Amino acid sequence: MTHRCSWCGDDPLYIAYHDTEWGVPERDGRALFECLTLEGFQSGLSWITILRKREGFRAAFASFDPAIIATWGEAEVARLLADEGIVRHRGKIEATIQNARAWQDMEANGGFSAFIWSYVDGQPIQEARRSMAEVPGKTELSTRISKDLKKAGFKFCGPTTVYAFMQAVGMVNDHMVGCFRHAPLSR
Repeated sequence: MTHRCSWCGDDPLYIAYHDTEWGVPERDGRALFECLTLEGFQSGLSWITILRKREGFRAAFASFDPAIIATWGEAEVARLLADEGIVRHRGKIEATIQNARAWQDMEANGGFSAFIWSYVDGQPIQEARRSMAEVPGKTELSTRISKDLKKAGFKFCGPTTVYAFMQAVGMVNDHMVGCFRHAPLSR
């Protein structure tokens, strides 16, 4: 029997996400932008809600192409607020547009991926947690990254959102020790 982190439950979509994506080191700047955006939209909601709408988000947000999103204004905000395929939250939509602009600035000055991965010296932090109770909602590092992202012009990227992002993109291996994904990602 395969042992997984308990948070993914028995939903096939959640299991597939856990087994193939969550915690796998992601270094593509645009994929990192997508993940940070989706984590921001997740704030106050369950991740499965976002996961079920992910394709809708990709369609609505031009496959998360920051060069396109950065040019958007009120007409696109209105279009997105009417799109039932996404979470319709004005503040999060406007933050995504602003974040695309901040991402572009960062890309022009060394790259978003290099910026993000510099906090962990390019290598995932390896945790050895045995229960979900041991997993923090935020850390000193996620708080520092959040502050630095905000200084760079990003929005909807608080310490809890940033820690969830760090877990999702493999900056920290928070798969439980008993999970079949922990060991392969700790190498």
